[in-house]
Amino acid sequence: MSSFYDALETRSPAEREADLLARLPTQIAQAQQHSPAFAQILAGVDASRITSRAALAQLPVTRKYELLQRQRDHLAHSPFGGFATHGFGRQMPRVFSSPGPIYEPEGTRGDYWRMARAIYAAGFRPGELIHNCFSYHFVPAGSMMETGAHALGCTVFPGGTGQTEQQVQAMAELRPAGYIGTPSFLKIILEKAAEQGVQLPTLTKALVSGEAFPPSLRDWLAERGVAAYQAYATADLGLIAYETSAREGLVLDEGVIVEIVRPGTGDPVAEGEVGELVITTLNTDYPLIRFGTGDLSAVLPGHCPTGRTATRIKGWLGRADQTTKVRGMFVHPAQVAEVAKRFPQILKARLVVSGEMANDQMALQVETTETAEGLARLIGDAIRDVTKLRGDVQLLPPGSLPNDGKVIEDARSYR
Repeated sequence: MSSFYDALETRSPAEREADLLARLPTQIAQAQQHSPAFAQILAGVDASRITSRAALAQLPVTRKYELLQRQRDHLAHSPFGGFATHGFGRQMPRVFSSPGPIYEPEGTRGDYWRMARAIYAAGFRPGELIHNCFSYHFVPAGSMMETGAHALGCTVFPGGTGQTEQQVQAMAELRPAGYIGTPSFLKIILEKAAEQGVQLPTLTKALVSGEAFPPSLRDWLAERGVAAYQAYATADLGLIAYETSAREGLVLDEGVIVEIVRPGTGDPVAEGEVGELVITTLNTDYPLIRFGTGDLSAVLPGHCPTGRTATRIKGWLGRADQTTKVRGMFVHPAQVAEVAKRFPQILKARLVVSGEMANDQMALQVETTETAEGLARLIGDAIRDVTKLRGDVQLLPPGSLPNDGKVIEDARSYR
């Protein structure tokens, strides 16, 4: 049987890029015509001209907090804030709720969340039984994985969360090929099985998601005969990227256009630089154009050793929303970006908040090749104008700031 889910995974990068960009104008037009939210957000945009990444980068980023706010503002008319292209009925068999609450629709298309590719990469094959321990209650995680498993040709036991002893019993008696769920719950199940003296010999593979998966836990599972791989997905977007047997980063899904931008902006960063993941889906039921995930990552150079040719990312590297409160006032990454944009001399900026609580000190560290007298003073004036707070300015040579995606660093002592 093939090592790949389909031929899309091994096509040339140029072919993949051309395909995604060829589909982009239609997706944008669909969103403008059938999604009231994007009719407003993308008002005046000529969809037929959005045929390159440079053109896409000119469109506004919609971040999760904005989606939540639109849903809150439009609940009387639609629970989806105008982003969904269908109402309740045959074209929307299920609605889910994620913390916020944010409501997500599920359409009728097979493998709606595009999870089959990640499940296949984790080693599952048609005709196998999968024990699914993601929640089927409120959140879409259980359905995301189940619909992907069905598309792959697998049978699913809907274990859900909790009831550890019953999970062990079902695994021992049904003998599933593997597990899908959070890595921490898999550890709990295996520990319970060991405590009870129950053998689970068929449980040899797993797809995990929903939380951090450190190498120490991966190795702990491997010592007990379970090869576990991770998937990066969200309730809004479905699958974004997945791990392969090479274990070198995460390979991007074939159904999304991924950009990495400087936090607080929509500006793409250089390849390899850490920034916020911004995703455009090709889902016509729930079209999200330049949706800011709030998660940090970076592009890995080269291709996956398994032969998959899609771009790889390093995985989850933290959160992009670094909003912090200084002297009683919130300071946002977008404000740091606004200050930096006023000065073409600034190559990169990072706001460092230090001191002790109630005695905050704020310094903007900027990379620049210019050391002309007065530049620091002008930047300081801009800080005060944008944030309404005073801050020091430190001029640094290019390459001085770390590549970690941080725009605001809270270095205060909380003791």
